[in-house]
Amino acid sequence: MSLRQDADKIIKAALNCALPDNAVSKALRQIRFRAGKTILVAAGKAAWQMANAAYREMGDRIDRGVVVTKYDHSKGKIGNLQIFEAGHPVSDANSYSATQKALDCVSGLTARDNVLFLLSGGGSALFEKPLVSEDENQYITRQLLKCGADIVEMNTIRKRLSAVKGGRFAQACEPAHVYTIVLSDILGDPLDMIASGPTYPDSSTCEKTVEIAQRYSLDLSEKAQELLRTETPKSLDNVTTFITGSVKQLCASAMETAGELGYESIFLSASLDCEARDAGSFLASIARDHQDTEKSLAFIAGGETVVHLTGHGLGGRNQEIALSAALGIGSCRDTCVFSVGSDGTDGPTDAAGGYCDNETLAKLEAQGIDIKAVLADNDAYHALDKCDGLIMTGATGTNVNDLTVLLIKR
Repeated sequence: MSLRQDADKIIKAALNCALPDNAVSKALRQIRFRAGKTILVAAGKAAWQMANAAYREMGDRIDRGVVVTKYDHSKGKIGNLQIFEAGHPVSDANSYSATQKALDCVSGLTARDNVLFLLSGGGSALFEKPLVSEDENQYITRQLLKCGADIVEMNTIRKRLSAVKGGRFAQACEPAHVYTIVLSDILGDPLDMIASGPTYPDSSTCEKTVEIAQRYSLDLSEKAQELLRTETPKSLDNVTTFITGSVKQLCASAMETAGELGYESIFLSASLDCEARDAGSFLASIARDHQDTEKSLAFIAGGETVVHLTGHGLGGRNQEIALSAALGIGSCRDTCVFSVGSDGTDGPTDAAGGYCDNETLAKLEAQGIDIKAVLADNDAYHALDKCDGLIMTGATGTNVNDLTVLLIKR
């Protein structure tokens, strides 16, 4: 098989392994629900898949519920649940209205009632009731996305500007008990930061939040600045949390499949969190150091890199990893680098990630495309489209960070 076929097999197997169905079912078996009503609320890119798994297990025991996920991530009706699609990575009118539906759904509950809250990455944008104006909420999010802040820094800011983040959704459910099942998309699984922690006590401080805002020179209204200095819930008595799924599982599956394809797998890290272009350059340097190998090698990494926007093009962090690697592997043979978002989307594009091999540089140069200029304009999507380098999976139903792989085939 070709390098691209090997890459496609590794991606498909890893994504299938990371689906949340079995993990949700396992967590549900550990829950002893109270005798009253059970309300389901699911939020995030994997919300539909998680809600569908829960409904298969519980069926009519769920009295009502709301599911809010990203556009094109719903796969149809689920029993008596209301399904909504909304904006990501920036909240939109549908995010706000769907979140209000969820708040309405959990209002008026008693201490005998239950809220089953299914949370996955992307929830920060999808599940939102801002304490500032909707326009300012979107403006601040765009600033955070552009300035190079990592996901923890972004969510530290966002949770203080929200009526549902930072443990406040759990407060809205009181006195009902909330059982939260979390599909982690943040390195180290910090429960108060995943989707900005709607049902988990906030560990961040006002001082830290203000420091982040100052470091990135965020343009904030007086009201927003005041909210940054308003404390969030530090303890919650009505929540039980289960965490399931991780990027380590994604990497383990990739290593297993690569082994079946004849590669010797080398695990690099499940905590890749540098600038995307630096990650691509680093993998290219590894590739060059191992060109004399007589055996096929697969270097596996997982995590979530960042992109500092300097241009006005279209792309995402995984596409930038692959394209930046192309600069350094042009002199190699039978070598490729690919990177993919486990949710099936990379940045504001319809691609899951990018694939480049040792022929990519020459292909693009032949078309007059300068990779360095493309990266400076953050326009990896259009360059990769010119050399069949886009990875298209569609919505996957899961969200456990990104998978990045270097293959050297012999």
